[in-house]
Amino acid sequence: MSDSYRQSVSDAADFFDRFAEGFDTLYDGQRNAAMRWVDRQFRSDMFVRFALTFEVLGDLTGSKVLDVGCGSGPYVVEALKRGASSVTAVDPAPNMLALTRERVVRAGFSGRCEAITGAFPMVSLRPHDYAIVMGVMDYIEDAAGFLAALHPLVQRSAAISFPSKHWFRTPIRKLRYRLRRCPVYFYDESDIRRMVSQAGFSGVDLRKIPGAGMDFHVCVRH
Repeated sequence: MSDSYRQSVSDAADFFDRFAEGFDTLYDGQRNAAMRWVDRQFRSDMFVRFALTFEVLGDLTGSKVLDVGCGSGPYVVEALKRGASSVTAVDPAPNMLALTRERVVRAGFSGRCEAITGAFPMVSLRPHDYAIVMGVMDYIEDAAGFLAALHPLVQRSAAISFPSKHWFRTPIRKLRYRLRRCPVYFYDESDIRRMVSQAGFSGVDLRKIPGAGMDFHVCVRH
């Protein structure tokens, strides 16, 4: 990976390391009523893609799951609740991984999650049945290289989110994150289909989530 890729990942990791505690409350309903309303109105993609991910992955009983960019671990625990035998959680932000470990322990799944600090694909991983990559492609400079590195690690399918391009929303988000020294990247459907095909995945199911963020939710098969 290029030096610019490493730097962009490092900037994103620094941002989320600072934001870890606040981010964690988004999934657990710990925020006050006003903020929960804001989240549902303007961050609805996060909740929709959570539901879609486990819908497309299907039965996880006895499977091994890889969560790239696991954040504070909501997908990790949900995969374990749905019968995954183990989950490998990867994130470059140490504070996020600390929250993941705490969440796993609270849920009663100690010993079934391996937490790895590092930026994908600059970490050594074994193949898994399934992969989850949510809210990650926003910060990946070389998305095609990322997907190519992911392909040999996925034996069945992977659920991946991509931020869409929008004439109004995209420039505003780019500016907001530039001020935070955290670069962001955006995609259209043709970008996604081209990169997935080049990475070697045999099939792709793509949905665009309506609402504030309008993310693409993509299921790719090995």
